[in-house]
Amino acid sequence: MVFPHPLPLVPAPVSATTGEGRMPVTRALRVTGPADATTQLIEAVERRSGIRLPSTDGPAEITLRIDPANGSPEGYSLAIADSAEIVGADEAGLFYGVQTLLQLLREDEDGTWGFLRVQITDAPRFPRRGVMLDVARHFFGVDDVKRFIDSTSALKFNHLHLHLSDDQGWRIHIDSWPRLTELSSSTSADGDPGGFYSKDDYREIVAYAASRHMIVIPEIDLPGHTHAIGVAYPELVEAPVLNDDLIADSARLGQPLPVAGETYTGWGVGHSSVRIHEERTYDFVRDVVRELAEMTPGPYIHVGGDESLGTPQADFDLFASRATAIVVEAGKTPVAWHEMGSAENIAQGTVGQYWGSISPQGTHADEAARFVDRGGALIMSPSDAAYLDMKYAPDFPLGLDWAGIIDVRTAYEWDPTAVLDVPAAAILGIETPLWSETTPNYSDVEQLVFPRAAAHAEIGWSPRESPARTWESFRSRLGALAPLWNAEGIAFHRSAEVSWSER
Repeated sequence: MVFPHPLPLVPAPVSATTGEGRMPVTRALRVTGPADATTQLIEAVERRSGIRLPSTDGPAEITLRIDPANGSPEGYSLAIADSAEIVGADEAGLFYGVQTLLQLLREDEDGTWGFLRVQITDAPRFPRRGVMLDVARHFFGVDDVKRFIDSTSALKFNHLHLHLSDDQGWRIHIDSWPRLTELSSSTSADGDPGGFYSKDDYREIVAYAASRHMIVIPEIDLPGHTHAIGVAYPELVEAPVLNDDLIADSARLGQPLPVAGETYTGWGVGHSSVRIHEERTYDFVRDVVRELAEMTPGPYIHVGGDESLGTPQADFDLFASRATAIVVEAGKTPVAWHEMGSAENIAQGTVGQYWGSISPQGTHADEAARFVDRGGALIMSPSDAAYLDMKYAPDFPLGLDWAGIIDVRTAYEWDPTAVLDVPAAAILGIETPLWSETTPNYSDVEQLVFPRAAAHAEIGWSPRESPARTWESFRSRLGALAPLWNAEGIAFHRSAEVSWSER
């Protein structure tokens, strides 16, 4: 990569050189290209600068086009001199090129606008670059999810993992089991209001994500994290297992303990399980997976598998085998948290999601490696680096600290291939999750997600060996995103680690 001086780009591109001065941006600039990309560019420039660029079917100063011969999937080239051209290897590559162009739009001190002159060639390091939004602990409506999609896809994330069920609530309507949303969706953690997505809501989210080149991965967490299922269908769920840690944490936080058949509003984990030896449980799983698969064009369905602390290993193994097989029968690839790798007979090709620490503890590394042994692959989400719900600092008002304190630098300085002893080719990429115990409002979500999501975006996209992949380079480029984020109304945390630009 060639960088005569740092460009204000996150993620850092594969190759970039800069020219002198700027290409002026005025209402005289015309844009030509595919309708979706052209519209997104015109609207974003107007939000940022107040300048509305006209579109045209003829010659233009800004040209957007697709050429499959122009690099690898999701790649693009961008050239800005007296005119600008973005060439995507595919529709996604063109979209990402537009996001780069928008980061190069700068305001001068005299109030005029221009694009920095550059030559860029770019493509992602990993094919899988994900973010997760937990809508179970606290519910976020369709408009909030769309905002989340807009702001994260602009950083070149291409997967949205929706955590749709947990002990505190069930968030997706299922025709064959209607009491899930009738009885188990009305509240959230701490007794806050709940909600759920109708099937039309969910389809709207999926379609909107696709327009930003994001694949939606729905998760129904099983066999644990299932207390809410038991509120609607008590015959499917065991009585809560109240261990000493749960009792102590509930007392410390002043939260209730789970009671069978009653809505749970605490934060405790590990106390619930579906009834693994009841055949009706698998009728339930099969129906839910079938209806989700019908609404989800993407290849994945996530079946959870984490923190089943009260479930005997033999029962967990049985459930993991049957649940992953049900997903395969529905024509989808199963995804599961790394604990499900402890089960020997998970479906061939199941993808594991590692949420252990950067230095694996206990059996976590072996459990993760099992997915690779079974012909699957891994998504890396180490909780002490990638979890967006951890606090930035001990006194930060939002977030938790059980995995550690994660400032922006900690979020940036890890590598997905250096955590586990598996072939590098087995790492599909990264996902950075936001669990929502402490975020009753969407502005709280943005405070925790931004700017740390930008660090993970660069880890997933930019070459590891790039000279721009240093903390000092990143913090400088990250600070330059502030005007763009301000224009988009993103309530990001202005971390003291970063010098934030004003224009």
